[in-house]
Amino acid sequence: MPEDTLPESQEKILQVKNLHVTFKTYGGYVKAVRGVTFDLYKGETLAIVGESGCGKSVTSSAIMGLIPQPPGKIENGEILFDHKNLATLPKAKLRQIQGMDISMIFQDPMTALNPTLTIGEQLTEGVRTHKGLSKSEANMKALEMLNLVGIPNPQERMKQYPHQFSGGMRQRIVIAIALICEPTVLIADEPTTALDVTIQAQVLELFAEIQQKTGVSIILITHDLGVVAKIADRIAVMYAGQIIEIGNKREIFYQASHPYTKGLLNSVPRLDLMDEELQPIDGTPPDLFDPPKGCGFTARCPYAMEVCEKIEPEKTMLSNSHRAYCWLHDERAQAVFPSK
Repeated sequence: MPEDTLPESQEKILQVKNLHVTFKTYGGYVKAVRGVTFDLYKGETLAIVGESGCGKSVTSSAIMGLIPQPPGKIENGEILFDHKNLATLPKAKLRQIQGMDISMIFQDPMTALNPTLTIGEQLTEGVRTHKGLSKSEANMKALEMLNLVGIPNPQERMKQYPHQFSGGMRQRIVIAIALICEPTVLIADEPTTALDVTIQAQVLELFAEIQQKTGVSIILITHDLGVVAKIADRIAVMYAGQIIEIGNKREIFYQASHPYTKGLLNSVPRLDLMDEELQPIDGTPPDLFDPPKGCGFTARCPYAMEVCEKIEPEKTMLSNSHRAYCWLHDERAQAVFPSK
């Protein structure tokens, strides 16, 4: 993929437009996602990164149709897949897409698996439900998937239970379950969080291999920029329920233009800067019960101006694939902060 353009295929598999998700609580309404917009292209890996509570997982749950209603509600926006708006699709039709065309890998592989069912039963359930395969056909497909994700002795492993597997093996099984119906889109929510660094590397290599073999489009939800650098094609940076910058990997890592993105990068340990101290982002994220009128990062931004507090920043297209939402890119601000 060229570094300064969008994916070569240009085929949009999924479009999220102006998505707003709120949750009703005893303390009021939490505006968890506020106007998120992005596209996912065929065969690419899009990483969504940001601090805990920024809205990453809520966005992915909205795409999957897993927002509990109530207390959650998609207030506004569209989630377009295969000419259908998933945000307004009836539950019966949404179930035909969930796990079949769009599948999800959840954060903790131990809680994602049923401890009372064998791995074989859990693998074959989805493909028998969605594709109507016989028991023998489903077992053959399950063996094929276990081979794909690198599980040794798959025939014996099919008879075993989740507690008989290591954490890395359980994560591979969860990936196999998500892929067995051959989805077009795979959403991975923090897939390496509970794993040690060696197993993390193996899982990331597995994602790359699977994408090469199947052509699946991946949305990777993470706060780990090391994971992002390994496998992402494009990166969307979220803060306070909004995407504040999006671009390809080179643009985000080497030409970051939003102060929050720069803060994230400066807070990551680097082997080539051993003598320098890490630079944490001071302050805390805003309260989403009453989000700021302007830029959500204003209170923590060293370059904040009066306009940042009062008006949401406009979109600035920095290249064909790179956009940011920050008043520092306004020509009037450039006269004051020419290098920011």
